[in-house]
Amino acid sequence: MSLGQEFKILGDWFIIHFTENPGMAFGLEFAGEYGKLALSIFRIIAIIGIIYYIYHITRSKVSNGLLISLSLILAGAMGNMIDSAFYGMLFSSSNYFEVARFLPAEGGYTTFLHGKVVDMFYFPIIQGYYPSWVPWLGGDEFVFFRPVFNLADTSISVGVFLMIIFQKQFFHPGESAKTPEADENTEVVEQQE
Repeated sequence: MSLGQEFKILGDWFIIHFTENPGMAFGLEFAGEYGKLALSIFRIIAIIGIIYYIYHITRSKVSNGLLISLSLILAGAMGNMIDSAFYGMLFSSSNYFEVARFLPAEGGYTTFLHGKVVDMFYFPIIQGYYPSWVPWLGGDEFVFFRPVFNLADTSISVGVFLMIIFQKQFFHPGESAKTPEADENTEVVEQQE
């Protein structure tokens, strides 16, 4: 597929849309070549930190849900890191007019740790226009869900979402459960009445 090319999977709300993300979420990036290198090094350090944390907490009694959530985040981070590290070495530069070539004779478009991440899932579920009374946005097109993302991004998002939703069970499991002493005190009060 060439850059920007797309095909519909389910109507107008699930589209495979080929794009390359040069940086982080929503295409944000640090400036220049050194910014990309700094981002890649940060990703590697974060992956090592997550691996260490998972190893450390598996030695204690923790929720399987927490391990699953962290593993999803780790898998997504590693997927994006691998894509960023090698994609630019294996493919020629993509553009809107031709498909990138795999293992071109002249080499890839960039060096190790400087590649882009391929994003492809696009879900423009709701499309419309902002009302004219909305400041700065009035009359502009509105699309929910506009970002194009990949499976690794989904894995990270699901892992973070699970950690937010179940944070009490994951990080403070004893607080929500009743203690046996409370049950005994309740029985004593009931017997006295």
